[in-house]
Amino acid sequence: MTDQWYVLIEEDTRVTRQADGVDLKLHRWSLVASHPVSGTQAQALAVAEDAALHYMPAVLARHARPGETPARSAYLTSDGAWLVLLEQHHRECHIRVTAARLIHTREEKQAPPRTLKEKVRHALDAPEPSAAPWAPKSW
Repeated sequence: MTDQWYVLIEEDTRVTRQADGVDLKLHRWSLVASHPVSGTQAQALAVAEDAALHYMPAVLARHARPGETPARSAYLTSDGAWLVLLEQHHRECHIRVTAARLIHTREEKQAPPRTLKEKVRHALDAPEPSAAPWAPKSW
């Protein structure tokens, strides 16, 4: 299997909600882009650096006027990921850019549709036990 490198971009999506008269700023990291890179790890790292220095999150892009560029502070972490703070027009957001090698992929597998008899039996019976949670194998 040949190496398949990707540049992954995550954005810190923030939503403000109110509870008991207090503003709560809720943060959640979300994978917003996965770009395949044909080439070596070094090429993927170069593409990740370019993304860290030039990628514009949608939350800032939709409010920017032509010719504007946001303030940008890009940090290269010890594990090779980029953490970037962007600020523009009193808005700010964070992105994380990582070069990653695809190790495993599996397509979704759906069970065959149930027959009417199985649907009725399932409705009358107790629910099936849930699958055991993942645990490391003992070596």
